[in-house]
Amino acid sequence: MQTFAEGALTLEQWQHVEALAGTLTPAQARWISGYFAGLDAGLLRAGAPAGTAAAPAVPQGRTLTILYGTETGNSRDLARALAAAASERGLSPQLADMADYKTRLLKDEQDLLVVVSTYGEGDPPQPAVGFFEFLEGKRAPKLDKVRFSVLSLGDSTYEKYCEAGKRIDRRLEELGASRIGDRVDCDIDYEEPAAAWSGIVIDRLAADLAAAAPSASGFAIPSAIPTAAAAPVHDKKNPFPATVIENISIVGRHSTKETRHVELDLAGSGLVYEPGDALGIAASNDPAVVAQLLEATGLSAEAPVPVRGETLTLAEALGSRFEVAIASPRFLDQWATLSGARELAELRAEDRTADRLLFLRGHHVVDIVRRYPVPGLNAEALVAGLRPLQPRLYSIASSLAAAPDEAHLTVAPVRYALHGEPRAGVASTQLADRIEIGDTLPVYIQHNPHFALPKNGAPIVMIGAGTGVAPYRGFLQEREATGAGGRSWLFFGERNFRSDFLYQTEWQGWLKEGVLSRMDVAFSRDRGQPKTYVQHRMLEQAKDLYAWLEEGAHLYVCGDEKSMARDVHETLIRIVAEQGRVDRDTAEAYVRNLASDHRYQRDVY
Repeated sequence: MQTFAEGALTLEQWQHVEALAGTLTPAQARWISGYFAGLDAGLLRAGAPAGTAAAPAVPQGRTLTILYGTETGNSRDLARALAAAASERGLSPQLADMADYKTRLLKDEQDLLVVVSTYGEGDPPQPAVGFFEFLEGKRAPKLDKVRFSVLSLGDSTYEKYCEAGKRIDRRLEELGASRIGDRVDCDIDYEEPAAAWSGIVIDRLAADLAAAAPSASGFAIPSAIPTAAAAPVHDKKNPFPATVIENISIVGRHSTKETRHVELDLAGSGLVYEPGDALGIAASNDPAVVAQLLEATGLSAEAPVPVRGETLTLAEALGSRFEVAIASPRFLDQWATLSGARELAELRAEDRTADRLLFLRGHHVVDIVRRYPVPGLNAEALVAGLRPLQPRLYSIASSLAAAPDEAHLTVAPVRYALHGEPRAGVASTQLADRIEIGDTLPVYIQHNPHFALPKNGAPIVMIGAGTGVAPYRGFLQEREATGAGGRSWLFFGERNFRSDFLYQTEWQGWLKEGVLSRMDVAFSRDRGQPKTYVQHRMLEQAKDLYAWLEEGAHLYVCGDEKSMARDVHETLIRIVAEQGRVDRDTAEAYVRNLASDHRYQRDVY
């Protein structure tokens, strides 16, 4: 092997090499190594004079597309990480959102990696509905030349766990595609299984690429230089400690519900967001709930437990690292084994899915622990059945253009009773009961490109009930602060006019100034009035609403999916059918086209 003695490079060449080396990431250095190995092997030519025949191109193997469907952004983030990992191994992935993917390209795909979440009771993410309809429809092409693998995200507390991913996996197989690797289903703590799946499929694809390419000293030349590592930022894994600068109730004294307005200081965080994005909060469990669980198990708060490479006290781990209220199938499995309880063991059977989930919805962790005690329990055995505590997402109710370095939230605390005891939501009641002005909360931004203002000043129709009005406050703040034009129409629903008209003076001010063009409100519990919801107001204004849509308006829906959002969707189809004088199938196609054109956007929960 040749060695480089003194004088192998000129002084000027060494200066160039040293200057470049100081700017390279390890991945870029590996790429440079492969590039020059290719030059030495004759696979590439540098500085060849004009007219000289070029060396044969390095075979790149099969095409690779990474397709994702997402509601909250988790699948998108995993798909981006997968694309980066593929690039570092010499592959040339194309990354595509199902919401924007041109389905006519599907027949020409070769290798397809799919990352998709499941929404609600087995539904695909709303932005991906059009892709699912095509794939599962009669127009889907034969895919016998396609290889694929699916990473499916879900929540095991739902009956149709990871169903969206299972649907894609089944359908691709039906269309003749073959698997690169088996589908992997992930619960809400998806990081480790997702990383394992990624490693398997990328190893397989990289091996195929190496086998297809000519040898260059054993090194396959990557197709592109990986981008330099970004500067550290605050994200889900590294949230920013934001100071609470406001936390007030915004409902009247006689209101039958709670709603709070919370303002957080983001100064110095580097965090930026667009109206429609969400704020993630790394919440902590209520110390009272932790104390109840410790009492029920008989375990010491000071008992040490290992958690992801560090040792914490059991009280610390239960307070900030694990879900200690809602029980999951994982906990049921663990507790059935520890307790030996026959009833729990029977619920684990495959044909008892509905019974199992019904039981879990009626029993928190502490209820199961009390009902089926385990003598001699140790701390590690308890936490082994608990899921990691997940951040909670809230629609941001402000615009950076109007409130620089701030993020505002509209929060309704979740409170209910179970087994005769009060129970509560984790983050919502932390904000309502345990956070004071001056305290800090770990936060990050979860971008939501599928719920964004149009860039061209097009008309917007905003439909929301309760705290679902939050992002629309940000929309109008943005338009007012930036001077962006465009008509706007708000449909807002709540319980009572006098006590629950959230941000009433702000909406009225925007109406007066022309920032808000129209507003229709519906209050369902005002005395002496029939129950009225936003869909009723939509029907009353059907002619004008349809006219706005025909004139290019973008329509937004934010709020509860099971009732409000579904009713609004059905009402929208009805309005299109009646005002457009078409049948239901045509009206449904009209609404689907609105969604595919990003003119019908939903942020529902």
